[in-house]
Order: sequence, then structure tokens, then C-alpha cells
Amino acid sequence: MLVEQLYTSCLAQGAYYIQSGNEAAVIDPLREYKPYIDLAVKNNATIKYIFETHFHADFVSGHLDLSVKTGADIVFGPNANTSFKSINATDGQEFKIGKLTIKVLHTPGHTLESTTYLLLDENRKPHSIYTGDTLFIGDVGRPDLAIKSDLTQEDLAGMLYDSLRTKIMPLPDYVIVYPAHGAGSACGKNMSNETFDTLGNQKKINYALGNLSKPEFIKELTTGILPAPQYFAKNANLNKSGYTNYDALIAKGNKALSINEVKNLVKDTDVLILDVRKPNEFASEHIKGSVFIGIDGQFAPWVGALVTNIEQPIILVTPKGREAETVMRLSRVGYDNCLGFIEGGINAWKQNGETTDFIRSIDAAEFICKIKDQAACVLDVRKPGEYELSHLEHVSSRPLDFITDWQDSLLKDKPYYIHCAGGYRSIIAASLLKRQGFTNLTDITGGYSAIKKTNIDTVNQACSSGKL
Repeated sequence: MLVEQLYTSCLAQGAYYIQSGNEAAVIDPLREYKPYIDLAVKNNATIKYIFETHFHADFVSGHLDLSVKTGADIVFGPNANTSFKSINATDGQEFKIGKLTIKVLHTPGHTLESTTYLLLDENRKPHSIYTGDTLFIGDVGRPDLAIKSDLTQEDLAGMLYDSLRTKIMPLPDYVIVYPAHGAGSACGKNMSNETFDTLGNQKKINYALGNLSKPEFIKELTTGILPAPQYFAKNANLNKSGYTNYDALIAKGNKALSINEVKNLVKDTDVLILDVRKPNEFASEHIKGSVFIGIDGQFAPWVGALVTNIEQPIILVTPKGREAETVMRLSRVGYDNCLGFIEGGINAWKQNGETTDFIRSIDAAEFICKIKDQAACVLDVRKPGEYELSHLEHVSSRPLDFITDWQDSLLKDKPYYIHCAGGYRSIIAASLLKRQGFTNLTDITGGYSAIKKTNIDTVNQACSSGKL
């Protein structure tokens, strides 16, 4: 038996490869299908099945292209009616992989089709469960993504309570729990950094498996849920209805564009120039009107949260050699309309005589000196949970996730100082605000982490002496 977790940190997502003999199965694959095929080739196996735990909302799964490339059957659980050929499995149905058995456990609650797959060894002894978004390490899936006119989040939370207690908790404590996500995913509230655990340990530490009544569970689960990112419903629909061939979109997006081609596209098309370099590089110099979302952060989720048109034409400014990677990571959340990248990047843009822009930055000490009695001009763009733990006095929370909800309440010519935790999200926010016409923005280098480490008394003395 071979069980391998393929964990992608920037998406906080776990896919799984299972093999017995010369047969294999893949659970919840990402869009880029090659890693799974490479594993099968390396281990002299044929991928027989592709199992999906549900219609994922936070990424576009790779089931379609992987099925075309391998001939494997796509398997969903009950209530999953797709627009393409797939097996709509029934509760309790079993599938054979070599000497192993994968048993379908219908576990609705996160969504109606949510399914857990139980892996039985050659002696039919339970080995592990692949829970999707039903059960995380330290948490469970949010119950608000499948709300319909006759179905509330409370209804779904109640279903999840029953699913956990009738299908999952009766399993042996030694069974390994392999979820679809870990900390950082928006699919739950309080996930652990661990990516797997035993069911027995989860019964001890996971509140959702504790001694809660059904009403208590429902109240706990439905309290404090932040609104889902806008791309979630779009990704779920793509996973249900189908999407562009992966190879075709990579070929289209991984194309070098001359400066003149870029200028013509910008003139004739509603193009977004997306700059994925490092935050300090973008702050120092960038194409006027471009938006920063760095490739070295949680790139794809931030694109999905902040670029509201999933069909948005995009031209890239990337670090050299990372063009194809950027197109691939855009595809993970369904942003398939990448037109190419600027050949030569920002240097070629400047050498052609085109104008550039910058974002003013100051360090934490200078910031503290400047904002005395001006706290209302500070934009804290961290997540609400970060803000609640600690924040500057008299400064309101302005989460980057919801920038479109609060940006219109600001004055475009007023000075604003922007900070996040470390400097990545504040540059994203500044780029978005500048694109909307804000003219007096200053980023705090190092963010709140740097502010907290700054000695206020020393700064006040420096301010008084005129040294800052």
C-alpha cells in the first residue's frame, strides 16, 4: 500500500495518491495533472479512479484533464450531478484499487454532496479517511456555501452534526484523518497547521467532535463566519460544469508580449496588468495602474478574492523564469484568461520610455512620529481575527478581503498610512487604491510586526529633537 499526501501550502490544500499493486486512485487533485501522472509512472501504476469529495469552491480541481489523460473514472458522492461523464456513487458503495477498498461515506453538511472516502486495507481493516471539507484537523467545514431558498446554514450545520456522529466518529480511533485543507484556507474557521492526525486525537482536541448537543454545535458552527470570497461560487460551478483544457490555457498565457503589443491590448481591451514580483520591488517602481499580488504569498486565493471578474483579461509582470508558474497558479482558481507576460518586464517598459509609478514607504519609527493625533488616517488591512488580537488604539479594521466594501467611504486625496502584518497585503491594498484614484498613500515597511517592536519612548525623543 502506498498513500501519499500532496500538500500545496499557498492553497492550504491536500490531494492524495493511493496505490495497491499496479492500480492507483487520486483524491481531490489540483488543476495541474502532471504530478499525479508522474507518480503513477514512477510506481508503474495505472490511475483507475479520480475521487472528488465535493464540488470544491476554493480551487478548480483537475479531475477532467486527469481523466482525459489517464482514462480514469471520475467519482463523486450522492447528490453530485455533473455536466460531464462521472460516477454518481451511492452511500456505502465500494471501489477496488488492487487489494484495497475505498468505501463511500456520504457526509453532507459542508455541501449536500460532501462525501468522505474510507480506505480499507487488504483485510478490510479501516486505515484512513479522506474527509474533504467535512472534517479538518481542529475544525470542520463551513456550512454556508450550499444555502438555497429552502435550506439555511443552520440546516446544513445540523446535517454536518449528524454526518460526523453517524459516519465518522464510530470509526476506530487509530484511523488516520486526511482532510482537503489546513490552516490558511477560508473553508473553515480555526484549522490546525497539521495536515493529518488520528481520529482518536481529533476526538480529544477538535471542538466539533466534543460533547456538544446538536443546538450547541449549530450555534458554534454558524457564529463568526466571515463572508465567503466572491470566487467560491464560480469555482464550484466550474468543478460541476467543466472548464478550459489546462494545456491550452497554459499555452495561451505563457506568451511573451512586446511593449507595443501590451499598449495595444491595454488600449483596446479591459486588461488588468498584474505584477507578481516582490512587494518592495513593486513599491519602488511599477507600471501605472497595475495591481500587485505577489507570487510568493497566498497568490491564487488573493487573486480570487480581489479580482472580481473571473474572465478578466490579464497581462503579467513576473520575475524572470516564473511566467508559466504564474499562469498555472492563476488557473488553480479559474482565472484562465491570461493573455501573456511583458517580455523584459519593468526594465523593458522603462527602456521604451513608458511612465512608471511608485508607492511611498516609511519605516515604523517614522510612522509613529507622523501619525500622532492622526490615527483615523491609518488603514489596518489585516484579517478581523488578527485585528482583534492586537491593534493600534483608535484605528478601525479595514480587512483587505473586503476592500471593495470600504474603499468608497474614504476620501481619495486624504493621506492614509497602510499596514498589514508584514508588508505583503498592505502593498496589495495600496495598489488597488491607487488604481481607483487615491493619491496620498504611504505603506509602513514591516507592517504591524515592525510597529510592535518599535520603542515608543525612543521614537518620541527622536520626534521631539527633530531627528524624525
